Amino acid sequence: MTKSGQPSGQAASLGPHVVGQRVVVRRVLPGETGPSGGPAMTDLLGICESWSDGIAVIRTEDGTRVEIATADIVSGKPVPPRPPVRARISTREAESHAAVLWAGVDREPLGEWELRSVPVPHGRLLKRTNSCLAIGDPGSAFTEAVDSVRTWYADRERPAQVQVEVGSEIEQAFLDSGWQPLPDGEAAFWMGSVSRALRSSSDAAALGEVSVDGPRLVVRTAGAVVRGGIDGDWVGVHGLHVDPELRRQGLGLAVVRTLLDAAAERGALTVWLHVETANEPAQQLYESLGLTEHHRCRYLRSPS
Repeated sequence: MTKSGQPSGQAASLGPHVVGQRVVVRRVLPGETGPSGGPAMTDLLGICESWSDGIAVIRTEDGTRVEIATADIVSGKPVPPRPPVRARISTREAESHAAVLWAGVDREPLGEWELRSVPVPHGRLLKRTNSCLAIGDPGSAFTEAVDSVRTWYADRERPAQVQVEVGSEIEQAFLDSGWQPLPDGEAAFWMGSVSRALRSSSDAAALGEVSVDGPRLVVRTAGAVVRGGIDGDWVGVHGLHVDPELRRQGLGLAVVRTLLDAAAERGALTVWLHVETANEPAQQLYESLGLTEHHRCRYLRSPS
């Protein structure tokens, strides 16, 4: 301890200034002996609720309130807040919520991968519905899985394409095999709380008529449209379009708010969407709703 009564050494990063923050603390257990014969020590993680008169109070994640004499603190530091439950899901699980957005897609599992193709496309071929979701374990050797992907799409007279997580070992394996990134083929998966998004957009007028087709929703108004799909308590947002001459007037925010309102009425708690990493206006819109990036994906095409 220092003369001021504050912890010394590594523990000097703690003190009254960390009240309200999440901290990890290593402390001595008075009167107990550790495995090496010296004093026993233990670590504690939680929110520092108070720090005064030589006592620090830490509330653990299970709600237990622990009082620690600051003289017994050996080391410690503030740590980042624990991510919300929704942010701790895997990339594969997060991407699984996209299936509800599109009806009529042929889907076939390949281990944890998923082969996807639209039998009769309307307009351009969407990458998400005409590619293999190559995230997770394909259940076989990589080369065998790649052969299966190529064969499956060749049988449907479609180019072999995969959706991979940016920076993953699977992406690198495809790149090492000669697969090429598609133009405009990188998108970020953003997600957040529906209730927070509605609070953040409370000043925006809700516009548009909502039409419902099972789990899929469409909101239309003059000059704007947005689509959504509900999967459990998750709602995906897709296909936001505002006529060019009406942009920058809050119309996009208004129809998204209407969609989220309708989704909340149907039990949606988490909102997610894909946004191309080069689309800065869209990113600004979704950031204003409190959404944050969870991961990024990229589309690759077979060299053959």
